[in-house]
Amino acid sequence: MDIIAEGLAFPEGPVVFADGSVIVVELAGGRITRCWNGRTEIVCDIGGGPNGAAIGPDGALYVCNSGGLDLKKFQNARGDGHEGRIERVDLATGKFERLYDSCDDIALEAPNDIVFDAEGRMWFTDLGKTHDGIRTASGLFSALPDGSAISAINRHAVSYNGVGLSPDGAFVYVADTHQARLYRYDRKVEEQRPNWVATAPGPVGFDSLAVTAAGNICIGTLYDGGITTITPDGIVSKFSIEEEVYVTNIAFGGKDTRDAYITLSQSGRLVKTGWDEPGLRLSFNG
Repeated sequence: MDIIAEGLAFPEGPVVFADGSVIVVELAGGRITRCWNGRTEIVCDIGGGPNGAAIGPDGALYVCNSGGLDLKKFQNARGDGHEGRIERVDLATGKFERLYDSCDDIALEAPNDIVFDAEGRMWFTDLGKTHDGIRTASGLFSALPDGSAISAINRHAVSYNGVGLSPDGAFVYVADTHQARLYRYDRKVEEQRPNWVATAPGPVGFDSLAVTAAGNICIGTLYDGGITTITPDGIVSKFSIEEEVYVTNIAFGGKDTRDAYITLSQSGRLVKTGWDEPGLRLSFNG
């Protein structure tokens, strides 16, 4: 694997651009950072705990912000300034604004990962917070990028993390961290129960995901690190990455979308490797 950047503060949410640069969020640093050719450049100090990121239909970067960490207790921070929220970043200026921090007057807890469908609607997960032995609810949400409308698809999940769309846009896939399970939702149905697709074997957890052009779902895998690939009919395989406990995200890029950019969060690295099938081109990208 080629090292694109290192020394990052728990990188996640890679967004690959046509010029070869990659934007990541630094969860433990509260930053949005552009990486290329071994160099890094801070786009903005967004604060809190940025997790997932995606380019929206207007070319801006949309960020799931969990609110940040209490580094003394190594748990989710709470209180003023640590609210979970969805934010929009103007990449030309670095200015950012808050779009959502609640749904139906219920506060978001820890938004985690995000994807846009072809119609320009965002789908994002809320992992929930863990603090002082308490764990709050997780869920899947859908919203418009102008801040005008948000809806809850499911508020009763265990620990939703990665989110992605099938190539035809019919289904939304969600990875559950603590269950190491992949679920599928019908994109056209509002409130619904999910369909189980597969569960990974062994003592692992699931993080964020990306979908290939053929419709296979590639999921960052925790604890016994690597990328778990699950076919739409539930066949599971794994690409292992030794000596990395927190393999958190994968994103595809390059001319043939066979370049896989992977965040190795514990060691603070963004790496690139060739993939055995092309990734799905996202509806919007830089």
